[in-house]
Amino acid sequence: MASVDEAREILKALGMPSAQCNRISGLTLLALCGLTPKAPWTAAERRRCTVTKGIMDYLKGHYGVAYAPNTRETVRRQVLHQFVQGRVADNNPFDRTLPTNSPRSHYAITEEALEVVRAYGAKEWDAAGEKFRRERGTLVARYVRARERSRVPIQTPDGQELQLSPGRHNAVQKAIVEEFAPRFAPGTRLLYLGDTAKKDLFVARADLAALGIPLTDHDKLPDVLLYDARQDWLFLVEAVTSHGPISPKRLVELEELLSACPAGPIYVSAFPDFREFRKHMNQIAWETEVWLCDTPDHLIHYNGDRFLGPRPKNK
Repeated sequence: MASVDEAREILKALGMPSAQCNRISGLTLLALCGLTPKAPWTAAERRRCTVTKGIMDYLKGHYGVAYAPNTRETVRRQVLHQFVQGRVADNNPFDRTLPTNSPRSHYAITEEALEVVRAYGAKEWDAAGEKFRRERGTLVARYVRARERSRVPIQTPDGQELQLSPGRHNAVQKAIVEEFAPRFAPGTRLLYLGDTAKKDLFVARADLAALGIPLTDHDKLPDVLLYDARQDWLFLVEAVTSHGPISPKRLVELEELLSACPAGPIYVSAFPDFREFRKHMNQIAWETEVWLCDTPDHLIHYNGDRFLGPRPKNK
């Protein structure tokens, strides 16, 4: 008999992302197929389903699942749109002339997906799922390709190329390595670079260990670590977009992290522009530096007695 858990398994076999293999997605598939709790998967059919009557009201009547009216847009935007992209469902297949915002707008399971659904539990099930994925592709793979295309390439000081996941935060990190370092930290080696998707994208473990910097908790490390071996300076740079400048509290945390490190620390908060910097001005610790991506040739020194360089550690 058809169940929500089985529906989720079918969606996974159809190549849907994990976010579209959840409970609400499984229930939506059951409604699209016109299945009741006691019906076998072989009874699945292609039917015309509006979001409200064909899916939400259907689930309330047959499965006792009552979603609030404002959930309609969640079902449409977080389930059905992805079903259409993944060739699991068609939009307005029974009337292609309907505009998207028509009250008669509807969805139906595709013929290709219906074939896989009906095969669930039978000996041809694996072959049916494999055929669908081979001929139609999968939304999981499509999303991965889209992410790969939008990745941010970054060139490390030693010429190595890394790929950062897309996003404003990582764009600032790219600027730190490619724009800040050549100007204010020439000749430095990259020791650590985090990523919003992978915290340890680049870690020079041996170098960090030699400097006495622990790696037990990457969350304590700043976004970028650069080391100048000639002067024995260590640049600790935070990329700031919505939060995270080197505040007095953060400064104390970093000083504790460097308690066994002999290198002279230089603390830098890097912002994409002055507008973002202005939001955090009153949080930034004294005796630190500020760098703005949109004015890369200048530094703001949060103390007036000297310029760039390490200071004695607080005892």
